[in-house]
Amino acid sequence: MRRRPVRRSVEREWELSIGPDTVRLFILKAKALSAAVNEDYADGAEHEIELDGEAHDNHHHDGLAEESSENLTEEELRELINDLNVDEAAELVALAWVGRGDYDASEWADALAAARERANKRTAKYLLGMPLLADWLEEGLEAIGA
Repeated sequence: MRRRPVRRSVEREWELSIGPDTVRLFILKAKALSAAVNEDYADGAEHEIELDGEAHDNHHHDGLAEESSENLTEEELRELINDLNVDEAAELVALAWVGRGDYDASEWADALAAARERANKRTAKYLLGMPLLADWLEEGLEAIGA
């Protein structure tokens, strides 16, 4: 009878305060926000309306409803980020940095320390300003094995 090698779990150098499922929620919200922005500008001719001489009030554009749905998604994400405690917010920033390639997964402690140093009340604005936030968070989670 052959014995199979027993896999032992390797002790990780990091411990997340923020749950990976919570980060995945942020990823979904960020993707929804990104999709809303990208759909608006997909054809390069957004908001241009051609009117012939006979067309008067045929365009029923509900810009406020469209805008408010985009803002709602952004506002939801902003509130979720603002509701994080200091450690969770720093981890979210560090995950984005790892995913972006600023830090390697083996440098998690350094990324987290740098994120804690820059911690302030503008974390949501900073993260929402990242054009590929969803991708970077996803890649960050994958890189650290969460």
